[in-house]
Amino acid sequence: MSNRSEEIAAGYELDKKNRRPPVSAKDIPFAYEDITAEWLTAILCAGIEGAKVVAFSFDAPDIGSTSRQRIVVDYNQAGRDAGLPLSVFCKATHSLASRMATGFGNTAKAEVNFYNIARPLLDVEAPVGCFANFSPSFNSIVVLRDLGPGTTFCTHTTDITRGNAEDQMRLLAKVHGKFLESPVLDTTLSVFPTWHYFFSSFESVFKGPCDQGFAIAEDVIPARLFARRQDVWGATMASVERHLHLPHTLNHGDDHLRNWYITADGRMGLGDWQAATRGHWSRDLIYGLLTSLSIDNRRLWMDELLRCYMDHLQHTSGRKIPFDGVLDEIRRQMFTVLAFWTITINPVPGMPEMQPRDSTVEFIRRIASAMDDFDAFGAFK
Repeated sequence: MSNRSEEIAAGYELDKKNRRPPVSAKDIPFAYEDITAEWLTAILCAGIEGAKVVAFSFDAPDIGSTSRQRIVVDYNQAGRDAGLPLSVFCKATHSLASRMATGFGNTAKAEVNFYNIARPLLDVEAPVGCFANFSPSFNSIVVLRDLGPGTTFCTHTTDITRGNAEDQMRLLAKVHGKFLESPVLDTTLSVFPTWHYFFSSFESVFKGPCDQGFAIAEDVIPARLFARRQDVWGATMASVERHLHLPHTLNHGDDHLRNWYITADGRMGLGDWQAATRGHWSRDLIYGLLTSLSIDNRRLWMDELLRCYMDHLQHTSGRKIPFDGVLDEIRRQMFTVLAFWTITINPVPGMPEMQPRDSTVEFIRRIASAMDDFDAFGAFK
């Protein structure tokens, strides 16, 4: 194992040895079965005099890079009168596999920081944190207010309408515009890594598997693009280097369609902030567009959606941002968007199954089609 793997494994074994039920709101449970009514009271009832959790139960678990569990909560009368959440959604890295999956890139830590630091500064449709904490042993838990009845998370089969897509553009522009070239990027938000640092940290791990994943997906990659297989990784790293010279903001980092949801009243929301980083907004923008839209709709709507995004970005940031050059930049950023999915179709050893195979194949199809349509390689000339 690498030194990092050994460090994560050692932390897990130490936590396992010292396992005990959490008591205070600073504690992180080692496993869901360690959660107690007293701990839930500490994190959910703070500031509400006399309120207590009197009972709770778990829904069926969902496993990905993190262990996910919904908890249904019952309170005493003081808690009910205060309107405290009747259910919460948890994401945790209790298992060694989860710690391995999130520890190398500190993604669990990034999500904890998002809910503790960045989320309170944003007026957007995104989950609201009740509690989030991370330990040096890579154990973590994020407890979110449940999104409520009628909310549906998207899949690759979700029909994203023009109105949905415009809503996505507005949300991304509000996040990016809020922090665009802001001094807080070097102070409050300096806990988030830069995109250049984040991706470069994975270069030696990603390079081979991404290339092999590209080959595995040959059937959904246009022939002209596939013929340049040997050039893909060089262009990928060149796109990362661009972020050293472009204005920074806070990015979601992984805003593919499966991380979006639609509320009961039809608004688009964005969850799963594990890959939040500081970098140029162009990558978030094109990532969201290419994975969300069918190929036909992307061809029909993309220019107008880009202009919709730019209008809202300028309004939120208060900055004049020329449209000239935007298309060239998002063409360059398509390469790391592709890399996130070629590694998913061909994960490195020890990496859990991150996404359903049919979603992965469809997203590669959409991304590769756009790279061919826009001659993504040509953007570096």
